[in-house]
Amino acid sequence: MLQTTLATTLLDLLEKGAATQTAIQVPDGPAITYASLRRQVQALAEQLKTLGVKRGDRVASVMPNSAECIVTFLASATAGTAAPLNSTYKADEFAFYLEDTRAKVVITPPQGAEAALSVMPKGVLHVMARMDDNGEVSFTVAHTNGTGKVTDGFAQAGDVALVLHTSGTTSRPKRVPLLHRNVTASVGNIIQTYKLTPEDVSFCAMPLFHVHGLVATVLATLASGGTVVVPTRINPLHFWPLVQEHRVTWFTAVPTLHNTLVARARGGHQEPYHLERLRFIRSCSAPLSPATMKEMEERFGAPVLEAYGMTEASHQMASNPLPPGARLPGSVGVGTGVDIAIMDDAGNLLRTRQQGEVVIKGPNVIKGYEDNPAANASSFTNGWFRTGDEGILDANAYLSLVGRIKELINRSGEKISPVEIDEVLLKHHAVAEAVAFSVPNATHGEEAAAAVVLSGQATEQELVKHCREHLADFKVPRTIYIVQQIPRTATGKVQRRAVSELLTKKA
Repeated sequence: MLQTTLATTLLDLLEKGAATQTAIQVPDGPAITYASLRRQVQALAEQLKTLGVKRGDRVASVMPNSAECIVTFLASATAGTAAPLNSTYKADEFAFYLEDTRAKVVITPPQGAEAALSVMPKGVLHVMARMDDNGEVSFTVAHTNGTGKVTDGFAQAGDVALVLHTSGTTSRPKRVPLLHRNVTASVGNIIQTYKLTPEDVSFCAMPLFHVHGLVATVLATLASGGTVVVPTRINPLHFWPLVQEHRVTWFTAVPTLHNTLVARARGGHQEPYHLERLRFIRSCSAPLSPATMKEMEERFGAPVLEAYGMTEASHQMASNPLPPGARLPGSVGVGTGVDIAIMDDAGNLLRTRQQGEVVIKGPNVIKGYEDNPAANASSFTNGWFRTGDEGILDANAYLSLVGRIKELINRSGEKISPVEIDEVLLKHHAVAEAVAFSVPNATHGEEAAAAVVLSGQATEQELVKHCREHLADFKVPRTIYIVQQIPRTATGKVQRRAVSELLTKKA
């Protein structure tokens, strides 16, 4: 068992790497060794302490993906509580999140955070983070409110390491406090699932204001003593050259990126790069089409492992295993250090192959949302956390997700999984992306509709006919919208209700 099982804080996670080993590599930029990373994180955390940051104080950061973003995050979580924010938010969004997290400090790059700074509450400290050509990150205080140094020490296992928000696709965003012990437990599960070692090199393809990128790509790599490659932006044109150049052994992303890479390869844009070092490709945060999984494996020569994660579980809950374990297309795999069960509305646990709500237990799972007793009352039953996802466990404990409970289409009492419709549409040769959703219907209450992005020629009538060949009649979408792009969250999740509202208003 790796040393990470003993880690109880994010600072502890950095102890695995050898002093001279590269921890963070910037393409065409500096490399940061583990010795340098540990020294910088502790020094910057001490600097935050001199500015009055106590354990639990919220340190918001508005940083694009970068090495300095990672160092800033670790220092913030060590001195207080990190609150990473999407740097592309608009002013109104920043105003909500800065107020809701009760940020005491806001860390930004020297330029490019004008929207956040324009709504920064009075009394909040503004700190600028920059990295020099040698990979040294420094903090510059733009202004201070005169708070003196605090001496309560660095964060402990029971302190909140970072605070994030749920996506808010079906309700107002909820504040999720992830303890250091929650995150380190999840990191240990990820390392064990994928057998990560100091020889591994991960490629950061996900935003670092979300648990997918932070926990799976960055923290799991650092805790195993490996190297994380952090480009400032993801360009599909340069993706595989960078993977080859930096001898990447694995990466994780949402299906949006996987689909883009497959489409480029399918269109003849995939050069014959040498990818012998690539051990596996991971997919998470949204459903992966079995057809896409199969094509990825054929084109890229590596096993594709679909996983299941969410913010409230410090990311990973389940995953398909590495070979020689069985990876099942359409399944998110088995529990990874997390107990998974299926529950009915009354709180009864269901048997194998019975459909119901996915519930979880484990040291990586939060004990409750912050300041939200109503959400806590509805989200926890007999010690189980209700994920809001509808699913089925098979006889081998592999979990298949049917869809979000609030997104199931209820047509005259028949429950239709939008994911099932997505998968059928994606089997059509001309469909690149697909999302099904419910629309109001005077006779049935609701019925299915869908939106598709095409990669070839097809009409709405042809696509409906294709669906009739593969779906029961009541599941067939009566309307299929052909669109240029499908709205998604910043982390690649489809917002089915937002798609429905947008398209039905235009109709």
